Amino acid sequence: MRRAHPLLLSLVLGLSLALGCAGIALVPQIHFAYFEQPADDDPWSGKIAGWQSRERARPAALLSLPPVAQAAMSAPGALPTVSGEMAAPDLRTKYSAFLAERKRAMAREFAEWVQAQAKHHYVADGAIDHWATLEETLRANGDDCDGLELLTFRGLRELGFADEEVFRAIVYRPSDGQHHMVTFWFETPDDPWVIDPTGAMTTGMPRMSDLPAWVPLKVFGERTEYTVHRTNERTPPAELAAN
Repeated sequence: MRRAHPLLLSLVLGLSLALGCAGIALVPQIHFAYFEQPADDDPWSGKIAGWQSRERARPAALLSLPPVAQAAMSAPGALPTVSGEMAAPDLRTKYSAFLAERKRAMAREFAEWVQAQAKHHYVADGAIDHWATLEETLRANGDDCDGLELLTFRGLRELGFADEEVFRAIVYRPSDGQHHMVTFWFETPDDPWVIDPTGAMTTGMPRMSDLPAWVPLKVFGERTEYTVHRTNERTPPAELAAN
């Protein structure tokens, strides 16, 4: 199994595993490979596995909606033909582009909603950092960043976003050693959209490349776990492991 990149490993091993929630804070743009297998001694794996086991035992989902079709990345507009003339886009292109924009609009709306809810339902863990399940968060009427983040992680999936698109993510700010939990939406595999439940890292829904002060460390779901590696070029992974 591939070992973690020395830079990220040194950052992680020197820190406490208490995630905490960052407070509100340039470096050159850095690119990352998000879907690398974790090292055998990855210090986050135990805590991730513990949350995964408890979350998989949650009650049945509140919603059951069909998946949203895979969104095309092209926007509507005229397309060049072989002769160089501009031709109107066909129905398939316009349909795919419409779905893509609707998905983005839905995700942005969810980001605004969860950040508004955090103002009323943020509850600090205290001395012991506990990663709540969604059911625990709802029952307690709130939680800190790692509990509130589940509203977005689970909510987007309930609304039809594919499991391989939406992940939980641990991010790190080297300037002050803060860790934070956010949701990554991988519309493209190499530069995810970031939804921060508390707004401590960012508000709205920027891409990770727009937040150079933060370093992504881990990407995981209910059954998957990946380590993020720094890379010199923005290169998508060869394939994503099945959830």
